[in-house]
Amino acid sequence: MIGEAEVAQYRRDGFIVVPGLLDGAELAAMHEVIAGLIAGASQVDAHTDVYDLEPGHTRQAPRVRRIKAPHKVHEVFDRAIRKPAVIAVLQALLGPDIRLHGSKLNMKAAQYGSPVEWHQDWAFYPHTNDDLLAVGVMLDDVTLENGPLLVTPGTHRGPVWNHHSEDGRFCGAIDPAEIADEIGRAVPLTGRAGTMSFHHVRLLHGSAQNTSDRPRRLLLYEVAAADAWPLLGVTTLEEFDSRMLAGRPTIQPRLAPVPVRMPLPPARNQGSIYENQRGATRSYFRRAAA
Repeated sequence: MIGEAEVAQYRRDGFIVVPGLLDGAELAAMHEVIAGLIAGASQVDAHTDVYDLEPGHTRQAPRVRRIKAPHKVHEVFDRAIRKPAVIAVLQALLGPDIRLHGSKLNMKAAQYGSPVEWHQDWAFYPHTNDDLLAVGVMLDDVTLENGPLLVTPGTHRGPVWNHHSEDGRFCGAIDPAEIADEIGRAVPLTGRAGTMSFHHVRLLHGSAQNTSDRPRRLLLYEVAAADAWPLLGVTTLEEFDSRMLAGRPTIQPRLAPVPVRMPLPPARNQGSIYENQRGATRSYFRRAAA
């Protein structure tokens, strides 16, 4: 699905955007499942193992910020990352042996969808090497108006910034004053529904609140080379190996001289990135929207 030019762009810039990886029928199936999940949120009052809720959520007017681990919630989300065309892109970027690290579905609802402060995914789950990336599946048309993912080209080859607050605890967000120049160079990742973006685990990125009248649902998968092992450890070898998407697992981690900051002490506000980032000393998108 991609050629040498796209691989070279990924190595240089830290991201590529590939249109048309999901068709209309696949998108419609996902939209139907999501509608059912939103309806199900009318039965909960607080965050659960499935739901991360927006501020202002009520049973009468459900507001869902994120569906956690959607590939475990419904098979339609598991099938998407295993689609041969998607696997081909992943193998071109990461090699033949690849493993699913996790997934999430950020809802970014019209009018109020929450922002995500500037961060690097690497800060949350450092590995023995950095052959990891995030796949962003655009479930809606994504434009400048509805809160696209913003990325800064080339930052995957630079430092790992501090994601800790002034109290020394992990908060999953970078002080915007430390990255003002990088924020100024950021570019939006836009496309029609069915487009997928692929961005390196160390690439600087964030997204603003969705103040438009259109949703911006983004299904995210975290994918690693099989020889990248998480520094925070694994549950069991059997569970770890069960997440292989293609190729063969290994018990020989590849060690690379990559910069690492451990996400410890843990965030004061546990849960999703949205909860972690509540502990940030300073924010960018909340300030910009004020």
